[in-house]
Amino acid sequence: MERLGQAARAAATAMRRTATGPKNAALLAMAERLTDARAELLAANARDLARGRESGLDAALLERLALDDGRIDAMIEGLAQVAALPDPVGEIDGLRSRPSGIQVGQMRVPLGVIGIIYESRPNVTLEAASLCLKSGNACILRGGSEARESNAAIAACIRTGLLDAGLPEGAVQVVATTDRAAVGRLIAMPEYVDVIIPRGGKSLIERISREARVPVIKHLDGVCHVYLDATADPEKALAIAVNAKTHRYGTCNTMETLLVDAPVAEALLPRLAEAYAGHGVELRGCERTRTILPEATPATEEDWQAEYLAPVLAIRVVDGIDAAVAHIERYGSHHTDAIVTEHYGLARRFMAEVDSSSVMVNASTRFADGFEYGLGAEIGISTDKLHARGPVGLEGLTTRKYIVLGDGQVRR
Repeated sequence: MERLGQAARAAATAMRRTATGPKNAALLAMAERLTDARAELLAANARDLARGRESGLDAALLERLALDDGRIDAMIEGLAQVAALPDPVGEIDGLRSRPSGIQVGQMRVPLGVIGIIYESRPNVTLEAASLCLKSGNACILRGGSEARESNAAIAACIRTGLLDAGLPEGAVQVVATTDRAAVGRLIAMPEYVDVIIPRGGKSLIERISREARVPVIKHLDGVCHVYLDATADPEKALAIAVNAKTHRYGTCNTMETLLVDAPVAEALLPRLAEAYAGHGVELRGCERTRTILPEATPATEEDWQAEYLAPVLAIRVVDGIDAAVAHIERYGSHHTDAIVTEHYGLARRFMAEVDSSSVMVNASTRFADGFEYGLGAEIGISTDKLHARGPVGLEGLTTRKYIVLGDGQVRR
């Protein structure tokens, strides 16, 4: 870890002076290497999946671990999209003249060395590398042991792409060891690492937040809500509430609790229950929900704060937007929450009053994603308020420094 840190710090110095062209060339070279290595990637991933099944990984982790042609295509497309994005490094904002004659502004610059710790999803290896590279950072990536062969295959493509573009190998390093002690060392090297970004289960992120000696960008839970207001268009409400839950179960932007305004509960809940039954979703409801859907399991206090990551949904009937916002404030995780409504004023209130990193009107929570927001591949979702919030893309991996332009001025 000491050697990785030294190499990353040296690479970060080189990356600060790297122009946009070589960074884009490296990203496109990586895309070519991934295309050429598709068979090797799938074979490596198959071995990881087989080992995961043997060791008893649950369905949600296996789903995150799996690669197929579609996910590899998405990885390649993500590289091209990041290469096409404007380079934020070197942008100068707010340049203004002062009475002394100097001009003062802020320049966007890389954070430096970013340590990223993640579980299961091997596509994170490529997403993290692409965003760190384009934003002028060096990164040290530590994936989960369950994806070690997939990550190694992807790392080989990244390394070749860097060399093809003439960039230092140390700009992207994947920790080879599965020893958990490597994580403890990575998060305690402020002399080499400027920020840590954990992506994974709650226990991992809690550990990182508790033990890290460098700043952390994180979110702990994805307890996301959809509120169906009394004025909601029924077809929109049905489509959004079903998609937000069933599009994928193992993601942090999946809806875990559905809130339904009392005046439309009797009309909407039976239709929703039928749709959810078709997807095999277990329903857990409040007493008012169960008078309409007696087949629903009684919801407990723990259900309102649960991140299931599974085909399970909590449903509560509420009395208007005040009750919906109060529920989200008490039980939500400040990740992503949505309202379905045709009332402009209620939409504005929901956006202003719900304190989450993404707040949506008439759209599925599944859109809370860097790719969908046009950021390219994302490095994660942040529910922190400092330094970045929401999907973390290129700008979230940079900071600003003041610059002063003068013409010989001295302070009197």
